[in-house]
Amino acid sequence: MSAYEVAHLDDLERFPVDEEGLVWRPVRRRLGIQAFGTNAYTAEKAGDRVVEEHREAQNGHEELYFVVSGRTRFTLEEEEHDVPAGTFVYCRPGTKRGAVATEPGTTVLAMGGRLGVPHEVSGWEGIFVAFGHLRNGDEDEGRKAIEAAIADRPDEWQGQFNAACFESLTGNKDAAIAHLKRAIELDPQAREAARTDEDFDAIRDDPEFPA
Repeated sequence: MSAYEVAHLDDLERFPVDEEGLVWRPVRRRLGIQAFGTNAYTAEKAGDRVVEEHREAQNGHEELYFVVSGRTRFTLEEEEHDVPAGTFVYCRPGTKRGAVATEPGTTVLAMGGRLGVPHEVSGWEGIFVAFGHLRNGDEDEGRKAIEAAIADRPDEWQGQFNAACFESLTGNKDAAIAHLKRAIELDPQAREAARTDEDFDAIRDDPEFPA
């Protein structure tokens, strides 16, 4: 392993997060960082979301955002802030935050961690990779990423649940139902989540659908 890594933003993979134009750029994953979480997000068009609206209340993460290029409109709690390139935005745990690009090609770098606790790589990274590959048209690579995420955390229901979503979206009913049943075995809340998740619309009327 090299003592250092050098990577340009354009060298990072691009994984679409949703249908609203948000693209995830996996910094931590690309560089192999273990001490803290850090990723970049890009919005190609003005008006596209560049930071998902959320709070870090449950995991207690502090987060620091840096606008690398372009310009954003950050919503922090109920206040809006015009944030140009070169600006930092710091959010304490539990702060409601989100941002929309106001210029095309806007990129925001996010860094975060939980105070006083060794960093643990988030399970969502593998899920983002899987669905990013799927949105990029590479189902096989997406399935490999889902399988790797499950293998990394075999006792957590979220991996099985997301595998069920993946298989439902790709038309593999039997695999989707099997993964969903396993998710429910691991945690009954998976059943409640499946009842409203649109990813299961294609198989919801199947008599074997467990939710």
